[in-house]
Amino acid sequence: MKRWTISQVPHLVHGRTNGETDPLTLFWTASGLEVNVRGGELWVELSADWSMYEPWYSFVVNGEFLSRRMAEKGTHRVCVFRGMNPETVKNVRIVKDTQAMSGDPESLLQICALETDGGFEPVEPRALKLEFIGDSITSGEGSIGAKAEEDWVSMFFCAENNYAVMTARAVGADVRILSQSGWGVGCAWDNNPHNALPPVYEQVCGLLTGARNEALGAHKPNDFAAWQPDYIFINLGTNDCGAFDQPAWSDPQTGESFENRRAADGSFCAEDIARLQRKVKDFLYTLRRCNPKAELVWIYGMLGLDLAPALQGAVEAYRAESGDAHAAFLALTDDIENRGCRNHPGVGAHRTAAAELTAYLNGRRG
Repeated sequence: MKRWTISQVPHLVHGRTNGETDPLTLFWTASGLEVNVRGGELWVELSADWSMYEPWYSFVVNGEFLSRRMAEKGTHRVCVFRGMNPETVKNVRIVKDTQAMSGDPESLLQICALETDGGFEPVEPRALKLEFIGDSITSGEGSIGAKAEEDWVSMFFCAENNYAVMTARAVGADVRILSQSGWGVGCAWDNNPHNALPPVYEQVCGLLTGARNEALGAHKPNDFAAWQPDYIFINLGTNDCGAFDQPAWSDPQTGESFENRRAADGSFCAEDIARLQRKVKDFLYTLRRCNPKAELVWIYGMLGLDLAPALQGAVEAYRAESGDAHAAFLALTDDIENRGCRNHPGVGAHRTAAAELTAYLNGRRG
């Protein structure tokens, strides 16, 4: 057995990173490492920490899900496989299942090294690149676990059951996911306007807090030139919609309040819908500035379609204002029969969405 650091072997890194590989810090959902190993045995050295929400991770060997584990605190060696034919090449992906935990500044998962009795072969990069931006749906919350589960714990997040990962696998693409449970495009589920994805999009992982995350480069500007997506799918709006049924949020420090309101007849307040649509348009302008050649596709509907007219209208207004013909809205099926735990889309619902997005991509690419 020989120990290798990540920089010493051919590899692909998936997900936004700080640019360092020794160790490789995994920030976002479905971030990870991919290698081709010729050997009979493979171990990975992982370093992890947390105060509230432990990271989970999975091993995928030759395209098939193999095992899933909760990370242990500290640095540990974990066996990926052993006793296999030492002459065959195994494609291995080590994948972070859990999202970046904005509520736990101590949450950490790093890949430090690999050990094998063989060696490593080159990994072919994928020509097609997909980026997904979203909330708990795109974090894979509820895509694993019993339907009756209601606990908000790391165990019920799963990257392999995620529609974004499924879509990327179906079309042979590299995928990056930027998502956070409860967050929206203009505010969170509880009307908190500070918990929105657009303001942190241009940082490596700007929603993380704490001195260690800052030292790891989470708040640094993302290097967009290093990885340009061909398609960006934005699945935001579900929490903004839910906020219309929540009380106003009030900042305990300043007294500032924010609320998505309903009119007397129960309809969405026109003023607040207009504000939301401005947020959508502003985010599309940001995405276009950072990703000049990407197709921008706002997707919505896996947990209801109430805001679909407003979101579609905002995308159409952006197209008209900007002259950007490469922006679209796509409604997805709310697969109610396949709800998972915490009343979120289960694995079946994620398969439904992935099939729709795969068909969309195949249609666009001819």
